[in-house]
Amino acid sequence: MKILVLNCGSSSIKYKLYNMDDESVLAQGGVERIGLDEAFLKLTLPNGEKKTLMHDMPDHKEGVNFVFQTLLSPEYGAIKSLDEIDAVGHRIVQGGDLFEKSCLVDQKVEDGIESLCDLAPVHNAGHLKGIRAVDHLMPTVPQVTVFDNAFHSTMPDYAYLYAVPYELYEKYHVRRYGFHGTSHRYVSHRVAELMGKDIKDLKIVTCHIGNGASVAAIKDGKVMDTSMGLTPLAGVMMGSRSGDIDASAVTYIMDKLGLKPQEMADFLNKKSGVLGITGISSDMRDVENAAKEGNEKAILALKMYNYRIKKYIGAYAAAMGGVDTIVFTAGVGENQTSMREEACAGLEFLGIKIDKEKNAGIRGKEAEISTPDSRVKVFVIPTDEEIVIARDTMELVQAK
Repeated sequence: MKILVLNCGSSSIKYKLYNMDDESVLAQGGVERIGLDEAFLKLTLPNGEKKTLMHDMPDHKEGVNFVFQTLLSPEYGAIKSLDEIDAVGHRIVQGGDLFEKSCLVDQKVEDGIESLCDLAPVHNAGHLKGIRAVDHLMPTVPQVTVFDNAFHSTMPDYAYLYAVPYELYEKYHVRRYGFHGTSHRYVSHRVAELMGKDIKDLKIVTCHIGNGASVAAIKDGKVMDTSMGLTPLAGVMMGSRSGDIDASAVTYIMDKLGLKPQEMADFLNKKSGVLGITGISSDMRDVENAAKEGNEKAILALKMYNYRIKKYIGAYAAAMGGVDTIVFTAGVGENQTSMREEACAGLEFLGIKIDKEKNAGIRGKEAEISTPDSRVKVFVIPTDEEIVIARDTMELVQAK
């Protein structure tokens, strides 16, 4: 069985085509900088060689279309016809209370995802474009949706409820959902494997740090808390999202700028975060380069960014009554060595010690970056949301 996985982020699309007989990867690549200048698709050929294809991608629809074009390319593709694909699995950010597990796509599922777009304004619309592009190109191929909030469904009510009138939860489902669940699920199980321990015996803080970012507290294999909330806006500072902000500051800004609710949501989701502080970019690579050149706002943004991650690590260690291991994953977490070092600096009292030399040499590969005498083990683990999605897709399609 060949399964194509589409994993859309806020400014990126990862894709992998699997032969599920042995879980081998037939084709893989990723689109980056969607909506930004110099967007590109980077793919890995079977011999390990990487190719970068520049292509203007103003939105996710064009990004998905270019992925399909690349898969069919005589020069770089892995298939001659889309008929070779037996199923497609999609990562969906927001399932709300409608979807707490993976499911086969039908019109009801599409309508449900669309109804939740207000809760994930940056993502769900892009996911739907991917699903509908597949509907158009491969109308008979089954599709499966895997929801980011599903892994976080184990949160206790005292963690996921907001301190607002309870009837808002009962009537409108206002609560913390959490996102990046497929990634947190993968890396938490993977770090347990690397440590040779049962995940049910560990207290883990997983840090999914990319253009969108979230931190999760996982105790005994279950999520106890996570930084994102009703939408992916809450939590740590992100590429273009503000992260946590005083609700009164939101209404104050609305009044001063004369913004309507949706305009304010766009402001906090698309014009804030690292982009808002620096005025340069939402891409951390651009900001890090500017900081090296002495740009004061870029330096400030990095300090703010790292400080907020550190606060969540400390808070979740307290929430779980300790921590055994910390995992950094996703684009920034896997590659930005300075962020990992700064986010752990000053946490020695928790038993966290980073090996600075080892950390400096790790980019995009599995490794332990803590010192031998660190009570808390710190790992970099490249996330593999795609294989989790592919496995769920195969299981549901075969069951059907």
